[in-house]
Parts: sequence; C-alpha cells; structure tokens
Amino acid sequence: MTMEHGEDCCVKVAVHARPLIGDEKLQGCKDCVTVVPGKPQVQIGTHSFTFDHVYGSSGTPSTAMFDECVAPLVEGLFQGYNATVLAYGQTGSGKTYTMGTACKEGTHVGIIPRAMAALFDKIEKLKNQVDFQLRVSFIEILKEEVRDLLDPATVAAGKVENGNGHAGKLSVPGKPPVQIREGSNGVITLSGSTEVHVTTQKEMTTCLEQGSLSRATGSTNMNNQSSRSHAIFTITLEQMRKADPIMASDGMPIEEMNDDYLCAKLHLVDLAGSERAKRTGSDGLRFKEVFTSTEDFWPLATS
Repeated sequence: MTMEHGEDCCVKVAVHARPLIGDEKLQGCKDCVTVVPGKPQVQIGTHSFTFDHVYGSSGTPSTAMFDECVAPLVEGLFQGYNATVLAYGQTGSGKTYTMGTACKEGTHVGIIPRAMAALFDKIEKLKNQVDFQLRVSFIEILKEEVRDLLDPATVAAGKVENGNGHAGKLSVPGKPPVQIREGSNGVITLSGSTEVHVTTQKEMTTCLEQGSLSRATGSTNMNNQSSRSHAIFTITLEQMRKADPIMASDGMPIEEMNDDYLCAKLHLVDLAGSERAKRTGSDGLRFKEVFTSTEDFWPLATS
C-alpha cells in the first residue's frame, strides 16, 4: 500500500493470515503460521518475520485492516494524493475475498466495497463546498495482454473455462487493443480503456460487479475458482474547490476566482496467484497464466 506525497512516500506491508477452509480441515491441515503476541510479527517454524501490520490467526482482527491501512489512503485522495492497494499471495490465500473484487451490491466485505462506502460518505459531507466527478476503470492483465473489463464489446471475451485450461479470445476484431503508454511527463496511461462516469455508490458497485463477472478464472488443484489474471480497479476523483467569493463594497459577491482543481487516483489491485506450478497442477496455458510477471501491471499500479 502506498501513498505518494513527498517525504512521506512509503510502502507498507500488511499480512492477513486467513483461517483454514473446510477442505483443509477435512484433510487434517493445521495452522503453520503463528502471530507473536503484541507485535506485528509472524513465526513459521523457527523463523520470524516482522511487517507493518498483521491480521488474523490471533493477531489484530481483520476488520481493522481497512481502518488502519486503507482509510488514510481514501482520505488522501481528497488532498490530491495517488495511492495503490494490492493483494499478493498464492492461489487460495484469500486475495479476491480480502480485496472484495467479486462483491455484490449491498455487501461491505472486503477492501474495495469499504473504500467505496468511505469515499461516498466523505463526498456527501463535502458536496456543498466542492464539486466532484468520479470515474472508474477496470482492466485485467492476462498472459501479457490487457483486457478492458468495462467495455461492452469485450465483456464476454477472454473467459477462461474452468478445468480445461483453454483461454478465450482476448480481443474483438477491428477494435484496437488496450495499450500501456508512458507520457513525456512520466505518467502511465491506458490508451483505449473504458472510463465510466459514476455519481452513486450503486453505480460504482455495478461496474465492479459486471467487470468481475468478465474476469478470467479457472480451476487449479489449490482453488476451484482461481483468478488467473491481475485485475486493477481504478477510481479517479476530480474535485473543484471554490475560493471564498470576493465581496464588493455593496455586499454583493464578485465573480469567484482562483478555483482549486485536484485529481487523484486510487488503484485497487487483485493479483493473480503467485505459487509453485507443482502445487496447483498447472500446465500448458494455465502454467503461462501463473507465471505472468507482476512487472506487467506495476507501472499502472504506481502511476
């Protein structure tokens, strides 16, 4: 998780140790990670690892994850700071659940829906002082190709059928592919991707839900419904703050001057599983999906 603002720019790492799932309990699996009481530290065997935050498995409750790690980043959007939150881990570790990428409308489980709720709560408080515009984009990177999950022409394309390792078509004939470009000022842009203007939390949730349904998934030995791509849900917040009107001698306001414009982006990233192919039983196209480099998405996540 990062917040970019001068000297305070940093990367913070939080570990979420999920509980055992039903299949693991049936197989007799036991927790191999323990949390050191009172410290953001986990122990695996004789090795200890320290992080900025540790959640779950007797550590801090996972419900505190958003408040401690993400809420300050949402708040920073209103000050013009870009931020990125990403989930990294092997298949079945709970990345998609933790991020809330596949959430349904009305649910507040996961970082993305909580971020949406916090964003619109803040906008509601400031709407009389500031004009806001919100845009969202949702793309995935699958086998080094970028797919636009919000483009109506491609929502049905690129679906990976569970179990057979066959990737669907990634583009529509005649339509230019989405391209990652870097401007002269160093800003990374997605040429050809769809940006949807939204005004309500429901509209934003609909974009997330529809895009998630189009995302490539597949079955592995470790997860029956495994995300096979890097997915990046981006919220762009534009705001126009009006300066106090200059008053004339007769008490009437003169034309407002010095409008203050801010634009910031929050990238919410759900990475593909990072795991050993032997554990997942991946081969052929599935093997290539697993080893798609995280470098493919990193310029986007830090723009």
